[in-house]
Amino acid sequence: MLLTVDVGNTNTVFAIWDGETWRSRWRLVTDGQRTADEYGVWLSQLLQLQSMDFAALTNMVISSVVPDTNFHLTQLARDYLNSEPLIIGSPNVKLGLKIRIDEPGSVGADRLANAIGAYIKYPGQSIVIDFGTATTFDLVEADGSYGGGIISPGINLSVEALHNAAAKLPNIAIEQPRTNSVIGQDTISAMQSGIYWGYIGLIEGLVARIKAERGQDLQVIATGGLAHLFSHGTDVIQHIDEDLTIDGLKEIYRRNSGAA
Repeated sequence: MLLTVDVGNTNTVFAIWDGETWRSRWRLVTDGQRTADEYGVWLSQLLQLQSMDFAALTNMVISSVVPDTNFHLTQLARDYLNSEPLIIGSPNVKLGLKIRIDEPGSVGADRLANAIGAYIKYPGQSIVIDFGTATTFDLVEADGSYGGGIISPGINLSVEALHNAAAKLPNIAIEQPRTNSVIGQDTISAMQSGIYWGYIGLIEGLVARIKAERGQDLQVIATGGLAHLFSHGTDVIQHIDEDLTIDGLKEIYRRNSGAA
């Protein structure tokens, strides 16, 4: 079975592909100082709950935007899986897509995995919106190539910055306002409206500008933990796919399985 690891700035997702379906998914707070043995102890306990052990895991593929984690995750693969992991961005890993921007090496591994996942699951040109630490908008061309993207502050970062910068503003939960009115009647409802409808405006505005610039109607795919929440407030999102990144990692592993 294949172990995929998607390391984000805030959380790390471990998922197991058994050849037919995603068997398990686990989320861990990202920590660049966590050692291979700490990963090993944590993962072994979760595997036991699924009646599995490390012997069932034969290979590992890693997408990471936190370089400090790469060494420890590589040691995890070597010590506990007896294999050499594929790390997206390494010179020996073939992605099988063209990156059509000025600095191809600057694109995050997760965004490239998303592009590949979108291409194999949703043929045609698309915009991938990933609600993570940053909210990213990425263009996937009809031939599967990466056409560039947009990076904006993530929702949680915006809420935290608002709370930290304004002494009287509380730290609120991110949720759709309970009233139909966009105008808040107290501080909390005003903040919730600003965050929620503000991001809906961001989504709709950027998607409209991308489509106008391209002169085409592109499909929009959303992924990330808050995709469902924000999809309720707009009709510009056609697909919500929580597995988009790990499906992209699985496909990258398939494309490199001979080298692996």
